[in-house]
Amino acid sequence: MNRRDFIKWIRRAALAAPAVGLGYGLFEASWFRVARPTIAVPNLPAMFEGLTIAFLTDLHHGRYTSLHYIRTIVEVTNAQQPDIIALGGDYAHAHRRYIPPCFEVLSDLKARLGVFGVLGNHDHWYDSRLAKECMRRSHVADLTNTGYWLIQGAARLRLGGVDDFWEGSQNLAAALGDAQPGEARVLLSHNPDYVETITDPRVGLVLSGHTHGGQVVLPGIGAPYVPSIYGDKYLHGLVRTPVTQVYVSRGLATVGPPLRIGARPEITLVRLTRAEPT
Repeated sequence: MNRRDFIKWIRRAALAAPAVGLGYGLFEASWFRVARPTIAVPNLPAMFEGLTIAFLTDLHHGRYTSLHYIRTIVEVTNAQQPDIIALGGDYAHAHRRYIPPCFEVLSDLKARLGVFGVLGNHDHWYDSRLAKECMRRSHVADLTNTGYWLIQGAARLRLGGVDDFWEGSQNLAAALGDAQPGEARVLLSHNPDYVETITDPRVGLVLSGHTHGGQVVLPGIGAPYVPSIYGDKYLHGLVRTPVTQVYVSRGLATVGPPLRIGARPEITLVRLTRAEPT
């Protein structure tokens, strides 16, 4: 290749690069994975060692997220045989008409100890009452500002939830109920920014979504936009705070065009343990 041919090749590659990047972004938007973090929860009873929670969040059914995609997520989740399935909110995008069909598909979720969920900001924007009614019809236990005791033998684990941090009001006391300092607690909160307000040491672990892992994370630059007042602190993964810890899932769909780069969607299969993973 001579100099003239090399320059032509560079120019053609430069013109093709945006199209290649767009094509990959469209592909990654539906290329979900099963993330398998192991997380130590304070005071977890021996009976709950190894308990698995499949956490699904930010499904955003709508123009860009099909029911076929959500059915595939349901099938893959059920195949993991989780003990619990937790839904983190934002079930539809752009219109309330997408809420019922989304929950119709989610009604096929199966877990030994039940399926639970909370609302996200999009659910409030489009119709929170309808979302709650669809949860009820789909046999999804609504944990918005309430909680549920999981019982195994003489041991119990509190699973609670709060309303969306942007659009709702949060009642942490109701979510934790009569949980004692020496008992284990897991909390669902759509928006991870909420953990900054938690001062109650009874909260052992929070599961959140909302940030989509940045959705587009550029090499050497990072995520140009993260819907959090704390920047990329709650971008993705396990984040420890002075009072508690939160695992932030990248979620399963997108806001706007179906484009992800460097932030693959995920089904989060959390394994609870009594000891810090090595």
